[in-house]
Amino acid sequence: MLVLAFDTATPAVTAALHDGERVLAESTTIDARRHGELLVPTIELVLGEARAALRDVTAIVAGSGPGPYTGLRVGLMTAQGLATTLGVPAYGICTLDAVAYGSGLAEPFLVATDARRKEVFWARYADMRTRIDGPFVDRPAEVPVKGVPVVGAGAALYAEILGQEGSVLDDVPPYPYAGALAALAAERLAEGTPLDLPRPIYLRRPDAVAPGAPKRVTA
Repeated sequence: MLVLAFDTATPAVTAALHDGERVLAESTTIDARRHGELLVPTIELVLGEARAALRDVTAIVAGSGPGPYTGLRVGLMTAQGLATTLGVPAYGICTLDAVAYGSGLAEPFLVATDARRKEVFWARYADMRTRIDGPFVDRPAEVPVKGVPVVGAGAALYAEILGQEGSVLDDVPPYPYAGALAALAAERLAEGTPLDLPRPIYLRRPDAVAPGAPKRVTA
């Protein structure tokens, strides 16, 4: 097994390589505006550090969101293109699941990432591996924290609001780092757990829409 995983659904452009037992290489750059420019060099970097060739990869895994449309599209299109070129399967894993797995928590908690527009993407977990509700998009004050810890970049961004009913944990990774994404994917593949196709999780319409038909001009 050699899993190449990456995520572009948040400001973290991140990629990692996992051999089924451990992360061989991982690289992350935090830059919300350069997903398309940074992803391929990041993939090349982790392959080089692991002394592996792209042809050695047996599975491609991409974070499937939720996230801003433009960044999310970069990762998923890259996953589909690489999978077609290499003749290997491509999978998608919810970006919030990768944040949850990276937290290492064994207790109930929430993950919240920045959804922009003063909103967060969030989901509820029984533990680091088990999502029990979500994902959703809401304003921070509408998230039902109910006394459980909240992790993720969205939690830190709106700590004053989310911390009123729960506790915001700032000692866990705020982003879906690809090492955690790759490890989660490798674990599920080894267990025979079905993985989703690399399709985007959109919780609202993209900002850019096709123009409507021109209005009729009357005299």
